[in-house]
Amino acid sequence: MARVKRGVTAHAKHKKVYKAAKGFRGRRKNTIRTAKPAVEKALVYAFRDRKRKKRTFRALWIQRINAAVRPFGLTYSRFIDGMAKSGITVDRKVLSDLAISEPAAFQAIAEKAKAALAA
Repeated sequence: MARVKRGVTAHAKHKKVYKAAKGFRGRRKNTIRTAKPAVEKALVYAFRDRKRKKRTFRALWIQRINAAVRPFGLTYSRFIDGMAKSGITVDRKVLSDLAISEPAAFQAIAEKAKAALAA
């Protein structure tokens, strides 16, 4: 059996890790022993934060809606309750966008929600 030298394979594997570690500080970018765990950890963070991003944006939309309904004498939870009772089904992302870009349309929704709560 012929002898197999693994230099080419090892170099290719290392190159892949170094490419992923580009931009890291210190030896983490150019030493395989430190770059490999750093890249693995970065991938773990990337996976986790793709899920977390959805939570963060939902929280942002809720804060914006809450701030937008306060001038109408409502809280966020009462506003959502009023929307449910009035049968309006608009998601939080769109409500948040309406509150910023179309205040008149948002006011109409808020008034309907308030009326549904009173009834």
